[in-house]
Amino acid sequence: MLYEEVALSFSCRGDALLGIVSVPERPSRRGVLVLVGGAQYRAGSHRQFTLLARCLAQRGIPVMRFDYRGMGDGEGSQRSFEDIADDLRAAIDQFMAGVPGLSEVVLWGLCDAASAALFYAARDARVRGLALLNPWARAEAGLAKTVLKRYYLRRLGEPALWRKVFSGRFDFLASAASLGRHVAAVLPGRRALAGTGTAPPLAERLYAGLYGFGGPVLLILSPDDMTAMEFMEMAGGSPRWRALMAAPRVTRRELAGADHTFSSRVWRDQVADWTGTWLLSW
Repeated sequence: MLYEEVALSFSCRGDALLGIVSVPERPSRRGVLVLVGGAQYRAGSHRQFTLLARCLAQRGIPVMRFDYRGMGDGEGSQRSFEDIADDLRAAIDQFMAGVPGLSEVVLWGLCDAASAALFYAARDARVRGLALLNPWARAEAGLAKTVLKRYYLRRLGEPALWRKVFSGRFDFLASAASLGRHVAAVLPGRRALAGTGTAPPLAERLYAGLYGFGGPVLLILSPDDMTAMEFMEMAGGSPRWRALMAAPRVTRRELAGADHTFSSRVWRDQVADWTGTWLLSW
């Protein structure tokens, strides 16, 4: 399907922002707003967001990608993924105004952008779906537990490790110190100390966001990526998380071998295909 790309300038609390909308010749009523993760701009790593938008537009799905305040071409001060709700609302306003017939939006985010999408979705009735890729769920104890289970145990079965040990090139002291730090981080007393702050833990906020949203969710994970491992460890760590992840509204896909940003063409195309098929399935 033919499409065109249109640049849109809009404002958020007095700061000018820039977005690019890929508009199909016959756009569907459901559009995708791509949220940028990390310190990057609307094109994404290896032009991932640009290529995703064009792929979806060819399937009749309008897509908008934009720069937050303080990022890329966005004016204002740089902010974290926890402080972009106003940016998202302004972008959705502009997206709806710029694409005739658009009535609902799906938020698509990678890493901390996926977490930002979870924080925001239940607050805006126009958001009807979430596509979450390798969501950010970093916590000291969670990271330590993930490393212990998925790195150290796996390393014990690797021939390269034992060749290093028997050749005398293995640094036992450094490895023991590293292991000790990770073990200490998951001890009950250390976890209690880490949880004495005033803000709820990230895992609690992510759960509240997903539970409170209630719409269809596409979860795409790279099983060998540390960020994805942390999320899977968190989501498998409690009965209520497991129940939420098993809900019929959650579609889960895993792409074996893929890195954090799905940097190869094969991985990128698979993500785009999963996204497009899911968007057109409901």
